[in-house]
Amino acid sequence: MRQNHKHPLQAIALMSGILSQLVGSVLVGIFLGRWLDQTIKTEPLFLIIGLLLGLAVGIYGMLRLVQHFFSGD
Repeated sequence: MRQNHKHPLQAIALMSGILSQLVGSVLVGIFLGRWLDQTIKTEPLFLIIGLLLGLAVGIYGMLRLVQHFFSGD
């Protein structure tokens, strides 16, 4: 197995990117879901859908970010 020595600051950058990807997408999903709920008057429905979609998009983005980090590009 090949040892890939990366600078410690690159690991910190990766963790910051993962955190912002997950938190940002979940927050956008929640706020859009709340806005739709208030507009259409369907109180918890779109909040839950927005939360789940935001989480799914965040996990997908996180996996792509980690894959890009370890590919060496």
